[in-house]
Amino acid sequence: MQQLYKSSILLLLLSFQIGFAQRPTKPTSVEIYHQIQKLNFLGSVLYVAAHPDDENTRLISYLSNDKKARTGYLSLTRGDGGQNLIGTELRELLGVIRTQELIEARKIDGGEQFFSRANDFGFSKNPTETLEIWDKNQVLSDVVWAIRKFQPDVIINRFDHRSPGTTHGHHTASAMLSLEAFDLVNDKTIYPEQLKYVSTWQPKRVFFNTSWWFYGSKEKFEKADKSTQTKLNIGTYYQSLGKSNQEIAALSRSCHQSQGFGNTGTRGEEDEYLEFLKGEKLNDNTNLFEGIDTSWNRVQGGKAIGDILNAVEKNFDFKNPSASIPELVKAYTLIQNLSDKHWKEVKTEEIKKIIAACAGLYFEAVADVQEITPNSPLKIKLEVINRSSIPMKLNGIGAIPTYETKEKKIIDLKNNVPFTETTSLNLNNTIDYTNAYWLNQVGTEGMYRVDEQEKIGLPDVIRQVTVGFWIEILGVEIPFDRKVVYKYNDDVKGEVYQPLDIVPLATSTIAEKVYIFNNDRSKTVTVKVKAGKDKIAGNVKLQLPENWSVSPTEIPFSLDRKGEEVLAIFNVSPSKEISEIEIKSIVTIDNQVFDKQKIDINYPHIYKQMVLKPAVAKAIRLKIKTKNEKIAYIMGAGDEIPKSLQQMGYEVEIIKPEAISAEKLSPFDVVITGIRAYNVVNALAYKQKTLLDFVKNGKTMIVQYNTLDDLVSKEMAPFPLKISRDRVTEEDAEVRFLAPNHPVLNYPNKITVDDFKGWKQEQGLYYPSEWDNAFTPILSANDTGEKPKDGALLIAKYGKGNYIYTGLSFFRELPEGVSGAFRLMANMIAIGK
Repeated sequence: MQQLYKSSILLLLLSFQIGFAQRPTKPTSVEIYHQIQKLNFLGSVLYVAAHPDDENTRLISYLSNDKKARTGYLSLTRGDGGQNLIGTELRELLGVIRTQELIEARKIDGGEQFFSRANDFGFSKNPTETLEIWDKNQVLSDVVWAIRKFQPDVIINRFDHRSPGTTHGHHTASAMLSLEAFDLVNDKTIYPEQLKYVSTWQPKRVFFNTSWWFYGSKEKFEKADKSTQTKLNIGTYYQSLGKSNQEIAALSRSCHQSQGFGNTGTRGEEDEYLEFLKGEKLNDNTNLFEGIDTSWNRVQGGKAIGDILNAVEKNFDFKNPSASIPELVKAYTLIQNLSDKHWKEVKTEEIKKIIAACAGLYFEAVADVQEITPNSPLKIKLEVINRSSIPMKLNGIGAIPTYETKEKKIIDLKNNVPFTETTSLNLNNTIDYTNAYWLNQVGTEGMYRVDEQEKIGLPDVIRQVTVGFWIEILGVEIPFDRKVVYKYNDDVKGEVYQPLDIVPLATSTIAEKVYIFNNDRSKTVTVKVKAGKDKIAGNVKLQLPENWSVSPTEIPFSLDRKGEEVLAIFNVSPSKEISEIEIKSIVTIDNQVFDKQKIDINYPHIYKQMVLKPAVAKAIRLKIKTKNEKIAYIMGAGDEIPKSLQQMGYEVEIIKPEAISAEKLSPFDVVITGIRAYNVVNALAYKQKTLLDFVKNGKTMIVQYNTLDDLVSKEMAPFPLKISRDRVTEEDAEVRFLAPNHPVLNYPNKITVDDFKGWKQEQGLYYPSEWDNAFTPILSANDTGEKPKDGALLIAKYGKGNYIYTGLSFFRELPEGVSGAFRLMANMIAIGK
């Protein structure tokens, strides 16, 4: 028995099974029956697109819940380049949020989630640019890997591979790569290194999920010939669930909160259309799986399993699901003898979950802390309970990653009598810190770096601390495993689950992301050091280039309790020359070096996430002149511009929209609205007159970009202004000055084309395309091969003051420390001087 435990533990660890702290699932009889139906269907569909929120949740839900197919969604990116409507996280931190949103969505619609290593570097206007910035070969290999691993019978592309330039370049590229991979996955000479872990595979057919959107209008789509397209009525009403397919899909879609995709469910018949692209054509345009045996007869030795499980489905007792356990255990035993490795693994996991659900078999492994450091003892409370009359025994409990198995005496699990035990597990010194694994290594603009083949495409954080439970049911031993989690009771929320995080002995955070030095004077740089364990002591220092200086060189600290923090304050003096440098915080404890900051992401619709990033900040020595303007900032969808303005030396106050009044605004020289404020701040609809009066009386108002949809006020500007989808995505696109003598380009700083060098992700977005003659356009730029876009920066005199509308991406550039963006912002703020 001892050897069995160890080999099983090793298998669990090497399989990279992932888990996220979640409230344990406790399925109802209806949900168990639904799982049994899926157990009896051996067919798979892979849906392919570019970003989180690209997926058609109606179709995924239909395929998973109506057809009972194993349904996956391959999103090539994690959505890192999008905007964030719920917070200030951008880039890789936003990617972490959107990853979790997809995981939550799949829990609802029944799909599975996969990714490639492609980084969402921002909007791309054509697939040629996309595949130049992505490493095409790597992304293609990831698509091939996903197909070989998932083994779909059918692939469905969200986007059309034949229409470059009509949609996001990532969209078109996802379809192109999917089609190319379709022809490669069955070739052993293509990416042969993958075949150590998977086998070649050939999907039966691939489709394009077309809709009226691709035809330009609903009217055109209604008139189009769709006789050769596969039509699926996805408006199923699931009586046992009390929901329509569209209602389930809407709940799934609404998980994409960071992108503002809350969705209302519909009911009734609704059609989805699939255009055949490659593979074997259908004779029956209503059956995606034509020519594919989706019964247990599909696999050698499967008929006997199918006979058993079909009878289980037919005779299922909703009042007593445990009555199915004897036959389920027989089927489980037969599944272990299958020679088809793929279906053996898939169906083993499915049937284990069903057996546990039918028995009310509950496992839990709860740590006494939420965070712990390597080489530390971890107390775990274990619970196992069998809530059925079926005889069961607990044969053993094993813990990962120590490979130590604590052999147990045989324990009878009597009906509804819990077994509980508190044990201690010593985490070894080599266990990995908790982190989004795709962020552990430095990648490129277009690609994350993940070297281990088995990890590529896994959706979630890889959590190693796992407990295995070996349960004997009717003489058959079945291994179950559970991730160790942390659980506590909240007086308001009740039972709360969080993941167990492995943290460094100490982490540190530099107070600001960017420090602006516009003269020779030193600045205070504060570092916050946080203990990951009780009773630690060491030193913290800042690492800078030699032509910058810091005092003191290092600061000793000691912290008595885990979670305790201490501030270390340094004085940094800049170089004489204009330069941009990186400041790095380094903590040393007992000759061990710790150089990471810990970022916690905690939103109610996803599970708590911890991200470790280098503890760095940017310092900029530049020539910039600012005045003493007082700024009122109205937050929109979320950005960090107020911190950047404070670094420039401005006095900034964030004011609540509801508090806007002439009296409240009177002390300020400038009002700035945050990104998408007129999309998300309803109060602006009835505060606009006050804001425009502020301008009329001689002050300045700066409005940053908004999207053209769902504006809370049509009178956003004092003069007519029409927002479009125009944008300049090439950061290095040539910038031309349309009004070179305008004060905004000359006072207090002389703006040149050099100030637009080094911009990140894009120059700007959602530029106005039409505006009143009262506005003066300042800048012109365009992406390669396109007409000039002149709406990036518009300025109008209104009364005695100035109104400025800008689509320039200051929300990205200022937190990234782009010096030219700081200089131009200073001139915009000073426009009335």
